[in-house]
Amino acid sequence: MGTRYQGTPEETRALSAYINLMRAVNSVTARVHEHLAGADLTLGQFGALEALHFVGSMRHHELAGKLLCTPGNMTKVLDNLESRGLVTRRRDDGDRRCQNVAITARGRRAIEAIFPGHAEGLVRSMSGLTAGELEDLRVLCRKLGRGVPE
Repeated sequence: MGTRYQGTPEETRALSAYINLMRAVNSVTARVHEHLAGADLTLGQFGALEALHFVGSMRHHELAGKLLCTPGNMTKVLDNLESRGLVTRRRDDGDRRCQNVAITARGRRAIEAIFPGHAEGLVRSMSGLTAGELEDLRVLCRKLGRGVPE
C-alpha cells in the first residue's frame, strides 16, 4: 500500500516508495533477526560483534558510525557486551579521549556460532528476488543512502 496523501505526483511517488521501503526493511529485519533472541543479543549488540569480527578493532565513535547509532547508545551496547566478556575497551595510546574496542575470544566464538544462522536467514528472506534484482537493490540502496546530489 502506498500513501493516501493527495499531493503532487512527485510527492506521492516519493511517499509511496518510502512507505514500501520501510515496510520491507521492518519485515526483513524481523525475520532475519529472530535468532538473536535465543542468543540473548540485541540487534545493536549483534551489529557491534559482527563489525568487530569482520572489520577488526576500532575506535568507539567509528563503530557507532558504522552501526548508524549515537556514541551514547554505542556506550550502552558496549557496556553490556563488555560485562559479558564479549568485547574489551582500552584508552587509545595516541589520544586518551578515545577508546579502542576489540572483540574477545569469547565474543569471536559467539559471533561465529550465530552468524551462519544470520546468513541463512538473509538468504531465505531475499529468496524472492533474482540475483540481478538483488544487485539492483544493492545499487539502489547504496545510491539512496548516499543522499541527494548537490
